[in-house]
Amino acid sequence: MTGKLRTTSGRGRLYESVLDTIGDTPVIRINSLAPDHVTVYVKAEAFNPGASVKDRLAVNIIEAAEREGKLKPGQTVVEATSGNTGIGLAMVCAAKGYPLVITMADSFSVERRRLMRMLGAKVVLTPRAQKGFGMYQKAAELAEKHGWFLASQFETSANAEIHEATTAREILGDFGDGRLDYVVTGYGTGGTVSGIGRVLRKERPDTKIILSEPANAALIASGTAQERTPDGAPAASHPAFEPHPIQGWTPDFIPLVLQEAVDGKYYDDLIPVAGPDGIAWSRKLAQKEGIFTGISGGSTFAVSMKIAETAEPGSVILCMLPDTGERYLSTPLFEGIPEDMDDEEREIMRSTPGYHME
Repeated sequence: MTGKLRTTSGRGRLYESVLDTIGDTPVIRINSLAPDHVTVYVKAEAFNPGASVKDRLAVNIIEAAEREGKLKPGQTVVEATSGNTGIGLAMVCAAKGYPLVITMADSFSVERRRLMRMLGAKVVLTPRAQKGFGMYQKAAELAEKHGWFLASQFETSANAEIHEATTAREILGDFGDGRLDYVVTGYGTGGTVSGIGRVLRKERPDTKIILSEPANAALIASGTAQERTPDGAPAASHPAFEPHPIQGWTPDFIPLVLQEAVDGKYYDDLIPVAGPDGIAWSRKLAQKEGIFTGISGGSTFAVSMKIAETAEPGSVILCMLPDTGERYLSTPLFEGIPEDMDDEEREIMRSTPGYHME
């Protein structure tokens, strides 16, 4: 408890665009849920303007393409996404004036579609039976037919590059000379782990990087190589994939961007997590820490808590939280969270005279 009134004094700068507010997300200590013998922090990527880590990737894809002359003024951008990259791209394209078309399997949450459409994007749904590979193929087909710019988040060098230049540097800056024993992350495209791996392996080699994937879609742990086209794109769905509830994690192929981390041994351990565990820990973070994150964030936190149990006393753990929980309202994360009052809430309402709902 603090006895002082909280005050603020501004950021000391004025922003020319919403895009200039991307990055520099806060690292927040976990106070109630962490074991006493360790210190756990989370890097809350929901503080990005589009509320996810994918804002970083989105802005760099577009600006790298502008620098290289691959994206012309007014040209339509197209990309396949489970949602967060699409939301980030929609924000970036709205700010910069590019039309955007998103392809997305109809299994992903309705909130994601509506958010992208709210930001001006067109969203083309593909059958869930075709999985991520199906929406990927549709985006490539549309780009080829219409001459649109394909963002290629799963292959582009702009992906890991932005995490090397921002996410990793923020971690180094925030922890300074202090202890940092573990960094825990999942993977979607693989940009986060590849980008921070490039930096931490050189500048903080004692920090262990822990990677996680869904227990029932353990593509990396399977040891089965991804079938690829000559340009590195997936040529087929990976045989180890099964549908899982951790939206944004682990499409049904191993992205080329992630392959760098696999081949370069950028992670020290690979720990699977079950979807229900991710959901449970996301709820605990909300109810015990006031930190609102999605199933992917709950999943990385579940792995962080597993590490914390056996970590040596004094260990410091940093957990990546990719996004906010608000885009999961129609998913299992909110199952059992009622819209109407429960019996206890009705009792509270009736405990004082005045307006009564019957």
